[in-house]
Amino acid sequence: MTVQKPFIQIENVSRVFDGNNGVHDLSIDIPRGSFVVLLGPSGCGKSTTLRLIAGLETADQGRILIDDQDVTAVPPSKRGLSMVFQSYALFPHLSVAENIVFGLKVRKCDKVEMAKRLANALDVTGLEGLENRKPSELSGGQRQRVALARAIVAGHPLCLMDEPLSNLDAKLRHSVRKDIRDLQQRLGITVVYVTHDQTEAMSMADIVILMKDGRIEQAGSPADLYLKPATSFAAGFVGSPPMGLLPATILAPKLLPIGARAENLIIGIRPEDLKLQTKAPRHADNIPAQVVSTEFLGPETFVYLAIDGTDGATARLPGRVHLSPGTQVSLSWAGAAAHWFDRERGHRLSAAMPDDATQTHSVFLHNDPAIPTL
Repeated sequence: MTVQKPFIQIENVSRVFDGNNGVHDLSIDIPRGSFVVLLGPSGCGKSTTLRLIAGLETADQGRILIDDQDVTAVPPSKRGLSMVFQSYALFPHLSVAENIVFGLKVRKCDKVEMAKRLANALDVTGLEGLENRKPSELSGGQRQRVALARAIVAGHPLCLMDEPLSNLDAKLRHSVRKDIRDLQQRLGITVVYVTHDQTEAMSMADIVILMKDGRIEQAGSPADLYLKPATSFAAGFVGSPPMGLLPATILAPKLLPIGARAENLIIGIRPEDLKLQTKAPRHADNIPAQVVSTEFLGPETFVYLAIDGTDGATARLPGRVHLSPGTQVSLSWAGAAAHWFDRERGHRLSAAMPDDATQTHSVFLHNDPAIPTL
């Protein structure tokens, strides 16, 4: 069986600007035809990585290969790729059609071929009938579609996208990100997409590469990052609301992994895995905790909680839940829902659980008997 080489190979690449920012010893393999999202907070190195692939930045060390060709020192125009930017980068004095085919005209493309590519790009981006409009006559979503159409007509197998939806409102972002994903699958191109929005990453990507401080924190499918975060940073970044991360010292000893020391651990629980009660039996391991606030979103309510005076846990409950700030509650979760991390380094731990780990483990918090059970 022949193993297909990655379409993009980034091998031990570093690019440092002031000794801190940039990327450090980065190695990434990107399969042909995949949708890969570079995700992370501002300053994590995701845009620098995209610019290195594009040739807009030069690596201090390492090399970059596209389709098995070393392009480390090749100028952007010779790398066989197109780009879609956050700002759309449209010429205001040109029509939609003129903006889309501008690059083809510069390269002196055959007129018949140009017309064919234009018609195809207008069709797949839903811009038919808008060919003669100027950018000022378009909505934000339509302008972004023009930028996408311009990338499509280039006919390159690789498209780089740098936060292309950040200028759109929430409803339009949902619509356009579906369009982008559908286009990528229809055309079979490879897309490398930069965003700080984990919802975009989870909904669009085949592979998510989560970055922090110029290095890869975790790479895998959206399900991998959500269900099995490799670090406490990944656990806290992916998910809306994010996983609650708490010192294991809040737990009774019987709830800890076998042989573990509480002071060395962080426990993580996803909001949907928390079961919340306002009335629970007294328990020797009662831990003070309070409702900080609630957020009603229609089909669900987020309940934000403080333990030992520190915010850090969120429960996602169905429907509308009325809980006043200061209400004292109890939490429980299934043993399998717990994620364990090394407190010092943040690394995920594979730990043996007690024999009754399949049962629901409860942490009872101070409660008021006068408040009814939810």
